[in-house]
Amino acid sequence: MSMKNKSENGQQIIPVIVVLGVLLIVSAVIPHAWAQTSSNNAGIFPVDSKPYGISYPDWTVKWWQWADSIPTPLNPASDKTGQNCAQSQSGPVWFLAGTFGGKAERTCTIPSGKAILFPPINTECSYKENPTLKTESDLRACAKHLQDETTQMQVTVDGVPIQNLQVYRVQSPLFNLTFPSNNAAGASAGTTQAVADGNWVFLKPLPPGKHELHFSGASVDFTSTGTNAFATDATYHITVK
Repeated sequence: MSMKNKSENGQQIIPVIVVLGVLLIVSAVIPHAWAQTSSNNAGIFPVDSKPYGISYPDWTVKWWQWADSIPTPLNPASDKTGQNCAQSQSGPVWFLAGTFGGKAERTCTIPSGKAILFPPINTECSYKENPTLKTESDLRACAKHLQDETTQMQVTVDGVPIQNLQVYRVQSPLFNLTFPSNNAAGASAGTTQAVADGNWVFLKPLPPGKHELHFSGASVDFTSTGTNAFATDATYHITVK
């Protein structure tokens, strides 16, 4: 998750970019069968499916409402060790966040049977962060523009690359978003409306055992005054049990 200043048509736009790509390298104690099925993305819910009765776009809404509801000191994206990995987690799906830029190495325990949702790279635009935006169409255009700036995304599960990540790009419906005090977006506390756009990976539950997770992602924005670049790198040591 990262905040970057954007300038478009002479107006300042302050979005929140969350970059998260995941690399899971299989350990010797993990059943090899799962790694084999992952080679054709069998370990991922299809983008047109409804995991646990909810569509991909609506799950991305839940992810953003989770990520932006947590104050910066407790936010998993600002966490360097993994101590906040379980912050505000509930339900059948475990959410993973990236960083606000730079590197992080985290240790995290995920309960067995939980699906895992994360974005290799994504973006969100809201009225509170972008006061020059006035309509839902404005929000959609803002989110699309930012997501179109993606230059790199990588996801590997148990050593097997996820193919065709562009297939998993979705834009959310308009949704309500509540920022707490001391939020990472630098927005005033309160409820606003937002639209998100991004590439996502929705893993079916991983088998019990140790997983090493590494992500990288990047975006570049060429403006009239220069170039804004963002890159992130994180390592997770995950235990599913």
